[in-house]
Amino acid sequence: MSEPEEIELKLEVSADRIDRLDSLSLLKGVTPNKSKTLLSVYFDTAQQTLRNNGLSLRVRRIDDHYVQTIKKRDNRGAGLFERNEWECAIPNGRPDLHAAKNTPLTFLLSRKLRRSLKPLIETRVQRRSYSIRKNDSEIELTVDKGKVEAAGRSSPLCEVELELKKGKPADLFAFAHALGKFLPVTAASKSKADRGYDLLAKNGPGPVKSEPIALDPKVTWATAFRVIAQACLYQIAANQDLVRRGDAEGVHQMRIGIRRLRTAIALFEDILPDTQVQAIKADLKWLTGELAPARELDVFIKRVVKRAKGSNTDGPTLDAVAADFRKRREHALGKAAETVTSPHFRRLVLDAAEWIAVGEWTQNNEELSCSMRQRPVVGAAAEELSRRLKKIRRQGRHLVELDPEHLHKLRIRAKKLRYAAEFFAGVFPSRKSARRREKFVLKLEAMQDALGEINDIRVDEKLMRKMCRDHVRKAFVVGRLTGREDARFPTVIEDAERAFARFNEARPFWL
Repeated sequence: MSEPEEIELKLEVSADRIDRLDSLSLLKGVTPNKSKTLLSVYFDTAQQTLRNNGLSLRVRRIDDHYVQTIKKRDNRGAGLFERNEWECAIPNGRPDLHAAKNTPLTFLLSRKLRRSLKPLIETRVQRRSYSIRKNDSEIELTVDKGKVEAAGRSSPLCEVELELKKGKPADLFAFAHALGKFLPVTAASKSKADRGYDLLAKNGPGPVKSEPIALDPKVTWATAFRVIAQACLYQIAANQDLVRRGDAEGVHQMRIGIRRLRTAIALFEDILPDTQVQAIKADLKWLTGELAPARELDVFIKRVVKRAKGSNTDGPTLDAVAADFRKRREHALGKAAETVTSPHFRRLVLDAAEWIAVGEWTQNNEELSCSMRQRPVVGAAAEELSRRLKKIRRQGRHLVELDPEHLHKLRIRAKKLRYAAEFFAGVFPSRKSARRREKFVLKLEAMQDALGEINDIRVDEKLMRKMCRDHVRKAFVVGRLTGREDARFPTVIEDAERAFARFNEARPFWL
């Protein structure tokens, strides 16, 4: 059994463009290797036990022999995969579970699981590959074109994979950027198995939410940032398919991924003193702004318009106002879809993946920078959590007196502290810390929700004021809705004050 750690970049490209690859000047003089037909079958239980544990079990037929591959996905970055892989030859197309010993699959190999394993997903692709030399690096470019099938459904598959065989990851990204100038490639966040599992979902693929981050308490501060940032970027990229289809929840989860990545950058700013970080932050701010209208309108319709149904607000006109807001939401969702298909978005994801992996921040050899990056994560995380908690407690004592701008800042601080508590959960793994963390996060979430209600009221008022400019009769109904929201404000402030008082009593889980 071999267990190398792959460093590869997966890129999606449309089927009508992939056939242009051979004609690109970028590959001039490079002869593709002999094309192969690969048939791969992925095994799992009906309950998807392997997938739920971050594993995949694949048997691939190549000509007249079979190869079994077990992969473990711990911390995924969009397009950038660093995965432990265990591979061996097997005699036929059935999994050889004896050969799975000394792999992560060992811990799941109960009798029940052995009996329950069955083929769930099949992929059939035509593969051709090229050996590329970039500076002193060797890169294998692989093109897969075919389809993935599961549960009687199928979807086309067309992707390019760049694998670093030897040399520097920076050369891998440089080649990817060069390829992107000729073809509209998008960093692919989903593996072939992921696409198969999407087909198995009864209601189609759902939004990709944040996953627990397996952060080893023995790692350095720099490694912790890379692991966390890759997981955040994965959430952004993994929701792009849903956003393209105009799915409001996909927009919401992509925005959460953006906020989590921006929080990670803020948490680790002491080791990110480079010019690249400013460009990354600017791109993330741009993407947040592009997605904001769709999310704000969706929340408004669910919170305000639906709540007003059945009230004594003018019925027919309320229906007209609701229809107008739904139309605006659909338009905003369309704009969000355009955003994630734009060259700017494609460049953003690839640039961020490169920066996280091999950016300037990783190459600063000054003694202070090196020592900061090499700090143990336990001490650095505790210091950062304590600093942020102190700021929230100091500002929250005067919560009732705060103006909307400072209430908004307090909400953002609470949100960042919650994300930090989630990021660093694995750094403090004792049972005592876990119990305290659960209570701490619950109280923090309650305060954040109360502050979020205040913020939503302010955002809703802005949307309604904009609507008032359109039509006098609509303005009357909008005014009624605004009054309903304003009337809720004193109660929401009281809720926030009580939530802060409870949170203020929470014991830090990192001390």
